[in-house]
Amino acid sequence: MNNTGLDPAKVTPSDLTATIKSGWGIFRAAPLPSAAYASVAALIGLLLLYAVGELGISPMSLPFAGGFMLIAPAMLGGFFQLASSIQAHQEVSLATPFSAFLHTPLQTWMVALFCAFIFLIWITDAGVLYSFIIGGTDLPYQLPWFLQVDESITSFWFWGALMGSVLAFIIFCISAFSVPLLFEGRGGLVQAVHASVRAVFRNFVTTMLWAVLLSLSILIAIMLLPLLLLVLPVMAYASFALYRLVFPQTS
Repeated sequence: MNNTGLDPAKVTPSDLTATIKSGWGIFRAAPLPSAAYASVAALIGLLLLYAVGELGISPMSLPFAGGFMLIAPAMLGGFFQLASSIQAHQEVSLATPFSAFLHTPLQTWMVALFCAFIFLIWITDAGVLYSFIIGGTDLPYQLPWFLQVDESITSFWFWGALMGSVLAFIIFCISAFSVPLLFEGRGGLVQAVHASVRAVFRNFVTTMLWAVLLSLSILIAIMLLPLLLLVLPVMAYASFALYRLVFPQTS
């Protein structure tokens, strides 16, 4: 596919409903491959949540869950391959998304590496903030632990979310549309990132609303972990549908 036509189209908040419906439709067309691929993220999430509970720092679960959005671009190629194959009426199998992940373009890995670097900054800053606000108090899980909070925990979450939102905004601007553009080979790394940033700012209200919906849905799904097997694929497919609206395919 050529690398022209990277001028982002205008979309409105009402278009988000159609993208979510599209994501749900694609998931229903291939539920097993979708859930199987999402199970990798669910397993990683389970290990992280277990670790912070065992270490007695359970309030750090929310920063880790929120930080997942910073490294999610690394997994998107598998979901995008499923979406493309289903829309092209091609056969898909359990191996389809995993094969696509293994063949992720180098430039996409560069974006993912940058996202991982930002994630490390986010977790490090959250850890420092945790030590100042909560300190060495032992806080293992007491289900539902997130309902048994005090002022120090809510303060940590508030300031952590405020700090993390800045990093999340940077990642969203860079990766929201560059990852699918690179997946479809519609430009180089610099072109794709530039087009992604332009698309976000041209559709600022819509893309920010989408970012909030995406973040909240994934955050809730991680905290209620089995739900991630459904929510992650649906929202990934919906993101691909939104990308197709903003950057329609050219001949």
